[in-house]
Amino acid sequence: MAVTSDEVRTVALSLPRAYEALVRDRVKFRVGRIVFLAFSPDEQSMGIGFPKEQRLDAIAAEPDKFHLPRPSDMRYNWIRVHLDAIDHDEMHELVVEAWCLCVSKRTAAEYFEAQQQP
Repeated sequence: MAVTSDEVRTVALSLPRAYEALVRDRVKFRVGRIVFLAFSPDEQSMGIGFPKEQRLDAIAAEPDKFHLPRPSDMRYNWIRVHLDAIDHDEMHELVVEAWCLCVSKRTAAEYFEAQQQP
């Protein structure tokens, strides 16, 4: 089942220190000044923080899900994801991993510890 931008928004805003911002008519999610997720204008895909060294492998393995960012974003740890090609669990994992690239190890550890508690 395709993931909606509202579902992504719910996950992103549930993460500590994350907030939504509108930048040049585009919805972005940040921690401080660092963007970890941004929607395309039509909200059918999202750009997320993703290790550069793994980007080409991910695209080669699953080209229906992943594609390269805009040329101006190639220097960043960034990849684009088609929302209709992922399920909720994969979306959750991708968003949390992108967020982890922006927060301290301590903040991430506290989040994961809180998720383990009943």
